[in-house]
Amino acid sequence: MKNKNTEQVLSAQELFISHHKKHHHRVAGMRFLLLIVFLGVWELCADLDVIDSFFFSSPARVLSCFLSMLADYSIFQHIGITLFETLASFFLVIVIGLLAATLLWYSKSLSEIMEPYLVVLNSLPKSALAPLFIVWLGTGMGTIIVAGISVALFGCIISLYTGFHQVDEEKMTLIYTLGGTKKDVFFKVVLPDSIPTILSTMKVNIGLALVGVIIGEFLAARRGLGYLIIYGSQVFQLHLVITSIIILCVIAMGLYQLIQYAEHWYRKRM
Repeated sequence: MKNKNTEQVLSAQELFISHHKKHHHRVAGMRFLLLIVFLGVWELCADLDVIDSFFFSSPARVLSCFLSMLADYSIFQHIGITLFETLASFFLVIVIGLLAATLLWYSKSLSEIMEPYLVVLNSLPKSALAPLFIVWLGTGMGTIIVAGISVALFGCIISLYTGFHQVDEEKMTLIYTLGGTKKDVFFKVVLPDSIPTILSTMKVNIGLALVGVIIGEFLAARRGLGYLIIYGSQVFQLHLVITSIIILCVIAMGLYQLIQYAEHWYRKRM
């Protein structure tokens, strides 16, 4: 009887896994089909002069522009610069955000003092700060990285600090009851239980860091995808602008997927 029940459970699990895989394949197929339809309609409208290909470009012109930049290897330099600045900004945001959120969690008085300032700084349009960064820091990669940090940092601190306070209080009480210190509570309960929150925050911040870097490159760069967008718009090479935007979309999607894979890996281990 037990063997029969076990076989039924295994059969149900296999059926569920099969349906789950089919669902993901169907979703992926529909996404790909939607992209193909969009590109086809875009190209057809450009060819039939429904839209002006000078202003709206077309998939063929975008591909031609990408291949020409690929041939002289210039695209690799621009992608590499933007990618490095984004990853540097993202890493610093996570490190500074964790340290700041930890400090606020340790000191209730400090958190009460800093909370309104964090809310105001998070609400401030970061593009307004970019000209100040140029005046203070000059033009260069450092200014762009700081611009990337400024877009994501304050929201990261608020999210992490909020996540730290959503941890099960009974677990913390148990640690205190057993003679543990606040440090023990943080490293044995708060930080491990906040890993899902940290990963979710990272998925948001990787995109925000990229946005901040592009804002910085608009104003203070001579290389990078943000520079290509500004340069292309100034000389009316709009196919260069659209090509750069598409590459940015691919980079953003790739970085997001990497963090999502890390999140899936963590959940499987739990």
